[in-house]
Amino acid sequence: MAVTMEELQKRVAVLSRELNTALERISFAALSDEKKQLDTQVADASLWDDPDSAQQIVQAHAALEKRLTPWAHLQQSAEELTELIAMQDVSLVEDLTTQLQAAEDEFRELKEELKFSGPYDSLNALVGLHAGAGGTDAQDWAAMLLRMYVRWAEQNKYSIKMVDESPGEEAGLKSATLEISGPFAYGKLKGEHGVHRLVRLSPFNAESRETSFAKVEVIPEVTKPDVVEIDEKDLKIDVYRSGGHGGQSVNTTDSAVRITHLPTGIVVAIQNERSQLQNRETAMTILRSRLAQLQLEQHADKVSELKGPNEQAAWGNQIRSYVLHPYKQVKDLRTGYTSSDPDDVLAGNLTPFILSYLEYTLGEN
Repeated sequence: MAVTMEELQKRVAVLSRELNTALERISFAALSDEKKQLDTQVADASLWDDPDSAQQIVQAHAALEKRLTPWAHLQQSAEELTELIAMQDVSLVEDLTTQLQAAEDEFRELKEELKFSGPYDSLNALVGLHAGAGGTDAQDWAAMLLRMYVRWAEQNKYSIKMVDESPGEEAGLKSATLEISGPFAYGKLKGEHGVHRLVRLSPFNAESRETSFAKVEVIPEVTKPDVVEIDEKDLKIDVYRSGGHGGQSVNTTDSAVRITHLPTGIVVAIQNERSQLQNRETAMTILRSRLAQLQLEQHADKVSELKGPNEQAAWGNQIRSYVLHPYKQVKDLRTGYTSSDPDDVLAGNLTPFILSYLEYTLGEN
């Protein structure tokens, strides 16, 4: 049955109306103004006088351009379709039908972005892993989780950077911090925040069944100091000799930095960078990010209102359970989503868990 010009007119009107609503929800106009400011900064010949600042500006510009371009393209397509359909040229019906269908399909994909409505959802993610109860098994479990998130990031074409790493005594990791960069990295990974429990035959303890815990901390990477204001008098800053990688020059200087936020008790220690200044800047970014996350969790307006986090990586606090023995299952204890293929999940296939958590949180609101 042939599509009429009147039907096309109704469909493009619906598309335009829903598109305008979506553009308001993502603050398209404000983001476009922000991009114009970044356009000016990127075009400034003196930009690279400060390489660190320049790199942040260029990365922010590229991320914003990548986010806005498909929406701007769709907006232009809708406007062109509206103008062409208004001409009422029936010879164009077939072409207009094809173009409108493509625009509707594009909008359907872009609407997935509307699920990320949190104030920091569009930011990069800092993923911290901490071995909990379970000794060497727990440290090995932390390393397994690190590989899982790296593989997920690789499969989704996100950039990955190891920010800090503390190896286990016999195997695995005591802790590690990973930076995952890409569109809505934090919005997609925030549901991973919590305690993850593993049940398996231990490779370290005479093949006995072992239960291990690891804490996954997912926070938005807040790089702008004005987003979370930190009072210098609330900080205790220690420098010490780095014991990490980086060559002889790192290990012979007091380049490692430990920053304690006294009101909350949050401690951030960084030693992977080559200089004390770089370690301090990285530590401040992570501290700012952790405080931003804590503000979200505690619904606090000011940093001064925050209380320290107290969640322990042990029994009773887990959000997800991974069972490798005596049966195979991964179950999210919040959403109820279950997979019978833990090997697939540990190989990076987290998308079903991510989507189910997004649907779960949308249902709560």
